[in-house]
Amino acid sequence: MWDFISDRWQQIAFAGYQHFSLVVQCLILATVIAVIIAILTARIPWLASMANGISAVGLTIPSFAMIGLMIGPFGFGPRPAVVVVTFFAVLPILRNAIVGLQGVPVETIEAARGIGMSRFRTLATVELPMAWPVIMSGIRISGQMVMGIAAVAAYALGPGLGSFIFDGLARLGGANALNQVVVGTVTVVLLAVVLDLILIVVSRLTIRKGIRA
Repeated sequence: MWDFISDRWQQIAFAGYQHFSLVVQCLILATVIAVIIAILTARIPWLASMANGISAVGLTIPSFAMIGLMIGPFGFGPRPAVVVVTFFAVLPILRNAIVGLQGVPVETIEAARGIGMSRFRTLATVELPMAWPVIMSGIRISGQMVMGIAAVAAYALGPGLGSFIFDGLARLGGANALNQVVVGTVTVVLLAVVLDLILIVVSRLTIRKGIRA
């Protein structure tokens, strides 16, 4: 195992960088999409229920099947990987964003409007900051979930560590096949831990002290 890692550490490091970059970029994109949808739906009960229902159904779709479906319109390569990882990343963030925004007391919003704040300013300075701890919890859940889904994206020749896992599984019984699978899997787990630690720091930096648990 050590010889396998030492001979290929640059390849492993580059694949790990690609994997981490894919997840982080998709997570940022998913957060923007989910928060926008939540803002548009949270205060309208039937729209909020519909968004939550779609989110729940979306989580039941197998990621491997989703990757296969995306090969048709997007072909092989990074594009289907980005679409699938972003799609699954949106779902937990959306649910938490809706819950967070719905949890902001109406009295607080009315008080902000009463002192002359515009709708946008109220949203930006009152509602989103108060909902942000719940949204960040969704981002952390999403980050852990899509770190594994990003590995599945290798089926569509997407970037990242999934290529190690799929290549190793295809050659099980061959030389270094098991090493490839183990290295790919363990590195994905380590990257998930690193990402979660980063998100914890981001939470501490972005959640106001007055509403921090």
